[in-house]
Amino acid sequence: MSPKHSIQQTAENEHTDDSDGDDAIDIRRATHDDYEGVRAFTEDIWDDRGGDYIPEIYHDWLEDEDERDEKKTFLATVDETPVGIVQAVLISPDEAWFQGIRVAADYRGKGISYRLNEACFEWARERGATVGRVLIHSWNTTSFAAARSSGFEPVTEFRFAEPAPDAEADVTSSAGPARVTSDPHAAWRYWTHSDARDRLNGVGMAPEETWALRELTRADFERFADETAVFAVERENGLAGTAYRNRTYDREDDDGVETTWAEYGVAGWEDADAARTLLAAIARDAADVGADETRVLIPETTRFVTDAAYAGADLAEEADFVLGVDLTAR
Repeated sequence: MSPKHSIQQTAENEHTDDSDGDDAIDIRRATHDDYEGVRAFTEDIWDDRGGDYIPEIYHDWLEDEDERDEKKTFLATVDETPVGIVQAVLISPDEAWFQGIRVAADYRGKGISYRLNEACFEWARERGATVGRVLIHSWNTTSFAAARSSGFEPVTEFRFAEPAPDAEADVTSSAGPARVTSDPHAAWRYWTHSDARDRLNGVGMAPEETWALRELTRADFERFADETAVFAVERENGLAGTAYRNRTYDREDDDGVETTWAEYGVAGWEDADAARTLLAAIARDAADVGADETRVLIPETTRFVTDAAYAGADLAEEADFVLGVDLTAR
C-alpha cells in the first residue's frame, strides 16, 4: 500500500535530534495559504512508493474553524518559509493522535521534529490528554530514531489481513458447533480477556479519525453494533473471537479505478479454526456492504499472521508500528 493511500500515516525523515533547535524556527498553525510552501518540501518524498499524500489532501486535511478544539496542524517556518509540518488530533477525552510529520530535506537534523512534537504535546496536555500516539510504517526506518528521541516508546505492531469479500464464505467450524453473532456484549467480553487485546495494548482503529488508533471501550462495541457491525464467535465452550467494522470508504487505485473498501478496526481469535470462522463472517459482511476490498487489523505475531494466511486471507506486505508518549510526565 503506497503512502499516499495511507491517509493518516505518521512519518518523519529526520535522522538526528537537536532538541536545542534554532531560535529562527517559528511554530504556528498551518493555513490554506501555506499550501505552496508545504507542497514544495513534501512533493518529492517517497517517490519510490508512489509519493507523499499531503499535497493531494492538504486542504481537506486542515482543521475547519469548528474543529480547532479537537485538531491543530502545526507548521514550522524559517524566515517565513515552511520547513516542517505535523497534525495533532484529540481522539478521546484523554488520548491524542499525532500524524503527518514532515521536515524539509535541507532542515533535517536541526531540531525541527523535536519542536513540532513538543508543540503537539503541549497542545494535547492543555486539552486533557494523558497519552499521545503515532503510527510509523515499518519500512519508514528513518522515522524510528526521531520518534524515540522525542520521547515516544513502543506500544504495539499490527498488520492488515485482507480477506476477499464473499457472500458465500463458509462460516462453519471444524472444531465443533460455532456461530457468529452481532452481540456487542459478547464481543466486548471476549476482547477484554483476549490475547489480541494484550498484544495490541488495548488499541484498535478509531472511528473518529482515519488511520488513528485508540483504546477501545465497551461503549465502542455498542456503537459499532448500532452503526456498522460487530462480530462475536461463540462456541459451546465459550467465546472464541471478535471483530468490528470501523468504516467503509471509496478511493481510487493506482490505475484511477474507484474501489470500495471495508475496514475492520480489530480482529482477534482463539485458534486457526476460530480465525477461519471469523474471517469468513467478515468476508460475508464486506460483500453485503458492497466492498471490493477489505483490510482487517490483526496483531503482528507469528500466530495471528499465519492463522490469517491459513484461513485463506491475503496479507499486507508490511507491518505498522504504534508508539506512544506519556504526556503526564512532560
